[in-house]
Amino acid sequence: MQVLTVNIHKGYDVFNSKFVLHGLREAVRAVGSDVVFLQEVNGGSGASAAQYEFLADQIWPQHAYGRNAVAEGLDHGNAVMSRYPVLHNENHDLSIDGFEPRGMLHCVLAVPDRGPEMHVMCVHLGLRESHRRRQLARICDIVSRHVPDDAPLVVAGDFNDWRLKADALLAPSGLREVFRQAHGQHARSFPSRWPLLRLDRIYVRGVGYAAPVPLARRPWDRLSDHAPLAADIALEAAP
Repeated sequence: MQVLTVNIHKGYDVFNSKFVLHGLREAVRAVGSDVVFLQEVNGGSGASAAQYEFLADQIWPQHAYGRNAVAEGLDHGNAVMSRYPVLHNENHDLSIDGFEPRGMLHCVLAVPDRGPEMHVMCVHLGLRESHRRRQLARICDIVSRHVPDDAPLVVAGDFNDWRLKADALLAPSGLREVFRQAHGQHARSFPSRWPLLRLDRIYVRGVGYAAPVPLARRPWDRLSDHAPLAADIALEAAP
């Protein structure tokens, strides 16, 4: 299977000046991943439609949404779009009191003929290192309590980890980052037009194989302030 993660910036371009949700839909569909992790996605309220439903329409029949914040009458958070049945989903509040709300959406997927159910977690962490330390410790606790040892697990999203501390803090959970495993370092993903910071990640545990998938720079550099990341994942080791 293939997974894709992207912070869609609430459907606005890198300069926050142009609404590009239709372009995002075409770009996400062109990649054709089986499971898509979205951050900063509007969940829809009042007359506003949910952005993840617009993106998923007719391609990803299963989806889940976790609201992190409400501002100016609109809510936003994380979403997972999946070709596989979503058996269960739960949104975990990772917010630090007095600061911008953050969260992690945990979904359990049924992948046909693949043994244990697959767990996926869509993450958006805080901007301060002290906050991320607490949030990453919380993720480790959630993994230890809610994910069986033999279940495949993917944790992906916007970690805001520009100081590159997350790997060590997630080590107790046995998670390894796909791009660092393959290339010795995390992928540069921010800002999308001139990527310098390595903020976005795809971590895995309990899978047979995982490898980065190269994505063209365009049109993504015009669609969000974050570049997307993709990976091919095999749930079972090759014979």
